[in-house]
Amino acid sequence: MELHGRIHTLPKYVKQFIAAFIIVLSIGYFTGLQFVRQTESDHPAGIEENYLGNEDIEEVEVMKFKKGEREMLTILHTHILSISFIFFLLGGLVSLTSLPKKWKAFLMIEPFVSIILTFGGIYLLWKGWLWMKWIVMISGTLMTLVFIAASLLVLVQLFKKQ
Repeated sequence: MELHGRIHTLPKYVKQFIAAFIIVLSIGYFTGLQFVRQTESDHPAGIEENYLGNEDIEEVEVMKFKKGEREMLTILHTHILSISFIFFLLGGLVSLTSLPKKWKAFLMIEPFVSIILTFGGIYLLWKGWLWMKWIVMISGTLMTLVFIAASLLVLVQLFKKQ
């Protein structure tokens, strides 16, 4: 069954439900990004410092220590699972839009690649592969750009004339 371009044909109450979901999901997603900014993990040096600590630097505003293995596994586990669900649900909605199949496929699949690169990169950074901070930064940025594009696309398509 082809679902291409079907989102705008849904009943009004379903469209409102989906729009409310996208708005609340976006609030949650961007609240998480604000937390990243608060921990100063929004740039490569901050990413490294957040997971490896800064206790070797004498004068710092906030002392940070290298995360333990249990804490790392908890961070990775919860983020990989929850963000996968976010993009699974968002991807399902993208599949109902009238965007060309290649663009839909990119918006639906890319976030899962970015999840692996971002959180796998954080783990490898923690293990000492310091250059992975750049992969984490790039993949995290791409994941956010795809989230924004997919969310806006779904919202626009919801209110497209039949």
